[in-house]
Amino acid sequence: MIEKIVTDLKNIFVFKESTQVGDIVLIVAERIMYALVTGIERDYAKKEEWWQVSLQLLTIPPQKTVWTLRTPQFTGQEIFTMGGEERFIKAIDFGGGDETAEKKSDGQTGPGKKKVPFLKVIK
Repeated sequence: MIEKIVTDLKNIFVFKESTQVGDIVLIVAERIMYALVTGIERDYAKKEEWWQVSLQLLTIPPQKTVWTLRTPQFTGQEIFTMGGEERFIKAIDFGGGDETAEKKSDGQTGPGKKKVPFLKVIK
């Protein structure tokens, strides 16, 4: 189910390949929401490479949270589960150098490519 939603969102949004402090991320869980990344710190308590990702959820009311994630999880490289619920998180690219780009016929973007915005009902 979430795979279809993520695929549809990748055709609507231009996403960044990395995630940094100050980025706005799109979170897909039981609902879709935005968050501001306020901190990314290494979690040295874990053997493998895990990070404490601090987020300000842009909800009403705003909520602060910290998720312990691996790099592929907070950069949108994989769908993961927390508490048995699937989640996806990826930074949104709000512009920067793509004004003269053209949309590829398959709807994907690459260097010098721009997605054409449109509205689509997701059920």
